[in-house]
Amino acid sequence: MRRDNPLAAEILRVDPLPYTPLEIMRALEPLLTDQRRARIDAVIGQRTRSVVPVLDGLYDPHNVAAVLRSADAFGAQEVHIIEGEEPLLASQRVTQGADRWLDVVRHRDPRACVRGLKERGYAVYAAMMDGTVEPDALASIPRVALVFGSEHTGVSDAVLEQCDGRYTIPMRGFSQSLNVSVAAALTLFSATRGRAGDLEEAEREALRARFMWLSVDEARAIVAEHLARERR
Repeated sequence: MRRDNPLAAEILRVDPLPYTPLEIMRALEPLLTDQRRARIDAVIGQRTRSVVPVLDGLYDPHNVAAVLRSADAFGAQEVHIIEGEEPLLASQRVTQGADRWLDVVRHRDPRACVRGLKERGYAVYAAMMDGTVEPDALASIPRVALVFGSEHTGVSDAVLEQCDGRYTIPMRGFSQSLNVSVAAALTLFSATRGRAGDLEEAEREALRARFMWLSVDEARAIVAEHLARERR
């Protein structure tokens, strides 16, 4: 997808919510259907931070969007992005708003990105043709960060030199490589398989409030009015 496509837009930073989770939930929960509340709780119950995708200099907005959508679909709450010289763009048609439900962490320094993940206990594995580990083995690693390199140059040397390992997706046909968005979807499916949701209760409550906020039109005005009524 061309970067000058009208549907290619920067991923917006998520502003902190202006009210506490409890204030938001008190105001908005009665406005949600039973089905929507159940869906929010089901998604949160399966969210994990034990698998973290890392996008290292991806250029194509379609690929960026597809990886974000896969992260949401397979329950990864946190995605790290190492940005290059140009702003990161994602196809709005492909994301379908998936980035709103994720914690997208941006980095300018690739070494700092990997160092920070390792300090938090993540083993960092890069997707490489010469990898010695297959995706199914990633599911047994307690906390794993998965690096997907750019379409043109792959995983950067600055990241590779700090990685704990390399993995590869076995190929049985004439094709010896996959589009990065396809590789990411296959990897995330394998790496998240069998993992239960692992968020702490406080984080679950914060996400529940955030997801309700995103699910109700004019949420800011509704919560403000609700609080004003409570204070009278």
